[in-house]
Amino acid sequence: MKLKEYQWGLILVGIVLGLMLTMQYRSYKDINETPPIARVQALSNEIKEKREDRLLLQKRVKELRDKLDNKATINSDVIRSELETYRIIAGIKAVAGPGVEVTLNDSDVPLAPGQDPNFYVLHDEDVLKVLNELKAAGAEAIALNGLRLTATSEIRCIGPTILTNKNKRLSAPFTITAIGNPKTLESSLFMKGGVVDQLKFWGIQVDVRKKDNLEIAEYTGPTTFEHAKSIQE
Repeated sequence: MKLKEYQWGLILVGIVLGLMLTMQYRSYKDINETPPIARVQALSNEIKEKREDRLLLQKRVKELRDKLDNKATINSDVIRSELETYRIIAGIKAVAGPGVEVTLNDSDVPLAPGQDPNFYVLHDEDVLKVLNELKAAGAEAIALNGLRLTATSEIRCIGPTILTNKNKRLSAPFTITAIGNPKTLESSLFMKGGVVDQLKFWGIQVDVRKKDNLEIAEYTGPTTFEHAKSIQE
């Protein structure tokens, strides 16, 4: 049976409509499966913001690290300076600076018959008086016959000698080296009625010289502490 022309037209129209419906379905499906453009833009902006936040955090981290390193350097310098000060105070650090050099010797005055010779020789208390005057006048470091004196150094009479730093025996003449303000140290010794006047009354030889630069070695004696313990905070 032959198809008429209008029937062919209907078939052709059906085919075209089918193709159109198929294409429309596929387009609708792609649209549903593809994120909307606005969502894509929002995600892009969010990623950009996160990157900017990360850069800001990295910058802040760097600033904090630099600040910490700088603080550590400052603290290190402060600790180093304090440690040097404590070493000087403890006497375990050799030092140099201006000051005075005091030489003491027994009297050269001839003794009259019946006079007690003990009045005309140096004793431990005479040396101790000079040392105390220098400390009171601000001496920052002191040595006796080249031996550095510390807070635990003793001045004791042992026969014709003086004992210091536990086991060092010294005999006259005695040379006291003190670092500090030369003028102040000298004035403290020559006060009217002071230690120099008292020593010279018995003919004890005293020579005080101001020095622009003196060197005092570090303490080398025993440093064992059996009873004194640091307090733990």
